[in-house]
Amino acid sequence: MSSNFMKGALIITAASLLSKLLGSLFRIPLQNIAGDDVFGIFSIVYPVYMAVLILSVAGIPLAISKLIAEARAAGDDTGIRHIFVTASILAASIGTGMFLLLAAVSVPLSVQLGGAFTLPALLVVSATLLVAPYMAVYRGFFQGYDDMRPTALSQVLEQFVRVFFILLFAFILTVQGYGAPAVAGGVMTGSILGALASLVYLRRFYQKSPVRPKKAERYTGKDFRKWSKTILAVALPICVGALALAIVNFIDSMSVPQQLRAIGVPDLEVAAQYGYYGRGIALVQIAVVFAQALILPLIPLITAAMAEGKAERTALITEQALKFMHVTSWPAAVGLFVLTVPLNYALFGDTMASDVLAVVHLSAAATAFAILTTGILQGMNRQLYSAGIVAAVSVVKVGLNIVLIQYFGLIGVAWSTLAAYVLLTVWNVWLMKKTAAFKLWGNREGRIMLAAVLMGALVYAPSFWIDAASLSRPMALLYVLVLMGAGGVVYGVLLLVFRAMKEEELRRIPVIGGRLARLTRTS
Repeated sequence: MSSNFMKGALIITAASLLSKLLGSLFRIPLQNIAGDDVFGIFSIVYPVYMAVLILSVAGIPLAISKLIAEARAAGDDTGIRHIFVTASILAASIGTGMFLLLAAVSVPLSVQLGGAFTLPALLVVSATLLVAPYMAVYRGFFQGYDDMRPTALSQVLEQFVRVFFILLFAFILTVQGYGAPAVAGGVMTGSILGALASLVYLRRFYQKSPVRPKKAERYTGKDFRKWSKTILAVALPICVGALALAIVNFIDSMSVPQQLRAIGVPDLEVAAQYGYYGRGIALVQIAVVFAQALILPLIPLITAAMAEGKAERTALITEQALKFMHVTSWPAAVGLFVLTVPLNYALFGDTMASDVLAVVHLSAAATAFAILTTGILQGMNRQLYSAGIVAAVSVVKVGLNIVLIQYFGLIGVAWSTLAAYVLLTVWNVWLMKKTAAFKLWGNREGRIMLAAVLMGALVYAPSFWIDAASLSRPMALLYVLVLMGAGGVVYGVLLLVFRAMKEEELRRIPVIGGRLARLTRTS
């Protein structure tokens, strides 16, 4: 494996991790500044935008990078330019078309999303589609030259600008006394400005780049037809795989508000109710960010191993990825679950719907495994099968939302989310086992789960004597941070005591891995 590949994988993984953390953490101050109504509208509308954005963008960077890399290897400079120009035309056309489609159906769609209060946010955020697809072309171009820096830096820049303006507009519009629909619409402007900042940076980088393709032969309609078919043939399967998990959130946006209205929740209260549910989703997204970052370098590793017929290497990579997910996801899920009430109060200012958040927090492990196994299936070239699984699970989730919300109210959607991600993970693993021979159990997973449960019990114990909701919010936050730190230490010690990690696995941990390996050997 080349050093360039490893360096590129590390850069893009670190940038993805940072951008996803920013994209998750800002939801907490957004709720604090603008309230549950605005936060609820944001939580309803954003998954719809993300699903359409993935349809417009996903697959384009990877498809372009693959085709440009092949053209470079063949010394086809004219082909590189034609790929870039064709991709630019496709991206601009698809983005504009999707924007016009969303604008055309925005009124009936807003009704489906719970009411006209979602319309301003839906219209504003859809304008991002005029920028984001074109931006993705530049990312794919540089990736084709094995240069991950522009993609990485543009991702981080986009998130910083987006989050800054989301919170700024939320503060300004809230202070000026605008209603929740107007504030939510203003907040969505941050997405447009973030995408624009990223595009400007990439365009300037491209203009100064020594690998910028020079104009040679005249570009014709025949060139467009040839390369557009090739790009779409590569991009569409990737798009389907990327769309998989976004569909689950999209399903909630489309069905939950309607079901809440059906059980008698007033229109204006629907947004607040969904905001309570969104609190849990925000924290779970932070917990599973490692799973989302892990799949970026994992997919090409598995794809290459399978293409070379290296069954043992494919199995080893899969087992190591699953082991990593066991180590990180179980303590996250258990920790969030036992700290639900103090977290809810410290971060969001009250303990509303803590039972709903507890169930959502419990789903963190299932969510992480669903993300990881979907990525592994992409690496195994099973994107379309994976998409079929997600489509089937989405149908099941709609049914569960209807039934469970009708009988149990808002907590019903939390239970349906947990059930959907468990079903998705089990189904993904079944398909993975049919594709590659890897060991699913027997890699000390039971010891990891036991360590997480014992850690959770210890972290929960102080709640018998201390009512976090009776403290001031700063003290409640300090209480949570102390328990999280203590829980992390206890969990790490228990992993060592139970020998849940093999010596070679410990040695891979940066800085302290060698010492931990020696410690377990002598204990």
